[in-house]
Amino acid sequence: MKIAIAHDYLIQMGGAERVVEVFHDMYPEAPIFTTVFSDDRLSNNLKDADIRATWLQNIPGVKANFKGVLPLYPIAIRDFDFRDFDIVLSSSSAFMKSIQVPKHTFHICYCHTPMRFAWDYDTYMARQSKSNLLKSMLKLYMNRLKTWDAKTSRNVNQFVANSSVVKRRILHYYQRESDVIFPPVNTSRFQRATSIGDYYLIVSRLVSYKRVDLAIEAFKRNGLKLRIVGEGPDRKRLEGMASPNIEFLGRLEDEEVNKLMAECRALVFPGEEDFGITPLEANAAGRPVIAYQGGGALDTIVPNVNGVFFRRHQVEDVLEAVAKVEQHAWDVDGIISHARKFDEDTFKDHFKKYVEQAYVNFLKGG
Repeated sequence: MKIAIAHDYLIQMGGAERVVEVFHDMYPEAPIFTTVFSDDRLSNNLKDADIRATWLQNIPGVKANFKGVLPLYPIAIRDFDFRDFDIVLSSSSAFMKSIQVPKHTFHICYCHTPMRFAWDYDTYMARQSKSNLLKSMLKLYMNRLKTWDAKTSRNVNQFVANSSVVKRRILHYYQRESDVIFPPVNTSRFQRATSIGDYYLIVSRLVSYKRVDLAIEAFKRNGLKLRIVGEGPDRKRLEGMASPNIEFLGRLEDEEVNKLMAECRALVFPGEEDFGITPLEANAAGRPVIAYQGGGALDTIVPNVNGVFFRRHQVEDVLEAVAKVEQHAWDVDGIISHARKFDEDTFKDHFKKYVEQAYVNFLKGG
């Protein structure tokens, strides 16, 4: 089988891009089609990949402002040619699920979520510092984009959701069924620490819907140390909110993040995520997680086993969850054992068999 991989854009390295790394490891000969990519942001695992971008790649400044050309993505992906491929495996939370493939080509979409910025626009934009006029104009465009997104969902032969909540969204927005296969976690990257530090940790892109602001408000109140790893457009606003016990570390290498995870008191995961690989990475290092009780965390967090939930996006709820972490006697071996259920090798074996069977069914007309 000749396989191609397709991903929305390779500008930042997050959970979805780590999934692409695993796809590349599984199918190293498969070219990766994307709208635009940044060489200096690619992980080492993708440096040797055959990456094929659209003409958006040649627009000056697009890598620094890839969201600024939003209306051009549906146009740019029309130029992809998949005639030489038996299977196209798309990894998408935005546009790439909408690619067109020939009738003889099987398109399987690993969906991280239907595009959040369109279907949940008000939540996505709630804390962004844009003018009301711009927000209103964008909302009009998003209404058109939702229509296009629902229509082009028919281009997919088989959907795979990365969590139970995404499965429900695919059914609600696209009226399509999907199977759930949880994303891969490289648990072997992490080792438990011999001693635990005096700080809590956030590892996240700094964008408003991640709700890092909520954690900052909580830790301003309780005075405990909070370290924040990550970059993003919301950093300046968040730094302006912070007190001296809250430290911004920026973007760090994996080895530094691994050490911080292994030695933190707990990872704080305040947003509602589609799945959330980061909490399981912290678990792989033996540390518990404080997570919002919603989204993908419902598939991965077992209360008092590998973490605790807080029910509402309220400072008081976060403070109560932190207190629970401090009071609970955590079984480090149990936390690590839980994380290993989501290991990369398990994913690779399961997903490869799934793709092969789905392709056989496609050839049979099933």
